[in-house]
Amino acid sequence: MIPTSGLKIDGVRIEAEMYGPAPERAPTLVLLHEGLGCVAMWRDFPRLLAERTGYGVLVYSRAGYGGSDPVRLPRPLTYMHDEALRALPAVLDQIGINKCILVGHSDGASIATIYAGSRQDFRIRGLVLMAPHFFVEETTIRAIAAAKQAFETTDLRARLEKYHGANVDIAFWGWNAAWLDPGFRSWRIDDYLAYIRVPMLIIQGEDDQYGTPAQVTAADAATYCPLEALMLDRCGHAPHVDQPKATMGTIAEFVARILAFHEGQRGVA
Repeated sequence: MIPTSGLKIDGVRIEAEMYGPAPERAPTLVLLHEGLGCVAMWRDFPRLLAERTGYGVLVYSRAGYGGSDPVRLPRPLTYMHDEALRALPAVLDQIGINKCILVGHSDGASIATIYAGSRQDFRIRGLVLMAPHFFVEETTIRAIAAAKQAFETTDLRARLEKYHGANVDIAFWGWNAAWLDPGFRSWRIDDYLAYIRVPMLIIQGEDDQYGTPAQVTAADAATYCPLEALMLDRCGHAPHVDQPKATMGTIAEFVARILAFHEGQRGVA
């Protein structure tokens, strides 16, 4: 693991870890966590991904999550746009990323989509989107409302506190209150898909309680870039947890193929 201490965005300390080769030695896979995620909640996935691919893997907790500094609530309904357009490029710059593939899960997948669809950053060579949200579905709202009830009435808060510590209420309510705000019902980012100019891989669980295959259909209809999709049975909202072997293998094959293509292009006179 490569130390990444001292990472700050707008004066806010950001928890980060890096596995495998440093950015100057190899491409980097940048992991963007879900709405309730953080560095620790990826478990051993970043380390195993680095070992499997031979590439560097950067994972960080967004402000208000995990071991990063707290933020004030409520989060604006534009919080994913804010992360994509301000925080993410600052992280890439400070770490010294030269070539990367963004690997996002849930909210992190949406953040990756917004970034890649809003600017042409030649460091970004591809996107891996696990359980992405491109628009709000009723099933998503029902699941998030159920999470609210569980946080208030069960041991969910205590279980999340193990990962987020003092940030647990910020992490939960910043995500939950934004999604359940009536103004969030019109949130959608599928218009960004048409502007993405790198290959995409979408991994979606058949049993995802937070989203349906309609998200994949929306991407297929809107995008002009090469798009691959993997639907996993017996899989909920976290493919890397529910189907780790299939998820790891598919991601490793995709990133190796995409990055090998770019290396081949560089060698063409």
